[in-house]
Amino acid sequence: MQLQHKKTSNVLVVRPLEKRIDAATASEFKEKMGEWIEEGNRRIVLNLSAVDFIDSTGLGAIISGFKRIGGDGRLVICAVKESVMSLFRLTRMNRVFDIYASEEEALEAVSGKV
Repeated sequence: MQLQHKKTSNVLVVRPLEKRIDAATASEFKEKMGEWIEEGNRRIVLNLSAVDFIDSTGLGAIISGFKRIGGDGRLVICAVKESVMSLFRLTRMNRVFDIYASEEEALEAVSGKV
């Protein structure tokens, strides 16, 4: 799975470049997110702008990262397409995750500027 990542001040921005986070890509995604969290990244913005589809395995991988960060960090999601947002609403994960329209909004929220 191709993942683009960049550090903006104290926030790691992760952007999957694949159209799908599913059974074929979820384990690699989960592993890489885990590595970044273990390296001390406690504020993560997950930019899903390129993702058209997430299945239950992919959603589980995102939740795993969320749980791994725990209470001392924050993982937020941004730039979600409607096809993916419907999954978040259906599973009520839109109540668990903070979801922002743009990467800029998410960065402001995670950086504590809002």
